[in-house]
Amino acid sequence: MRPIYLLIGCFCLCAFVILPAQAFTIKTLAITLGQNGDAQVDLQYQLSLPEQVAVFFHIANPTTELQNALNENLNEPVTVEQAGSSSADITISSFATVFGSPGAVIMTTPAFSLERAQEVVNQYWFAPLISPDFTPQVTTVTFPDGFTDTVYNQISIPSFMHVLAS
Repeated sequence: MRPIYLLIGCFCLCAFVILPAQAFTIKTLAITLGQNGDAQVDLQYQLSLPEQVAVFFHIANPTTELQNALNENLNEPVTVEQAGSSSADITISSFATVFGSPGAVIMTTPAFSLERAQEVVNQYWFAPLISPDFTPQVTTVTFPDGFTDTVYNQISIPSFMHVLAS
């Protein structure tokens, strides 16, 4: 019977050592553009167990936190439609610049970086205990005509320009 207690004790010790090191991780960032340049953003992420508990018990509100962070860093109106324990749906007005005339419309997205979010987290007292990853594994930008640009594992997302098909 004692070996089972030793095994359980080792498991608990490992869990307490490993769990604090886990933190928020962005999996995918999908941006779908409308004809007028508005963007519908789907953000898929993973939370650590303590973060999931905080969301479940309403200790932390991802919708409010995300809304505040985006409004500080973007110069366009941002609306967080919903944010839960694994995803968020966001609308950004006038995200892309649209210019030209019918038949020759060019749409350009701004370059942006998630490094600032990383810097903000690193300033908190608990920063040494966690290791958040704000680098999306996959970022896709889909234009109104269905054309898609994709980048992988980049914290700084480049600007994309596309001539819309008629």
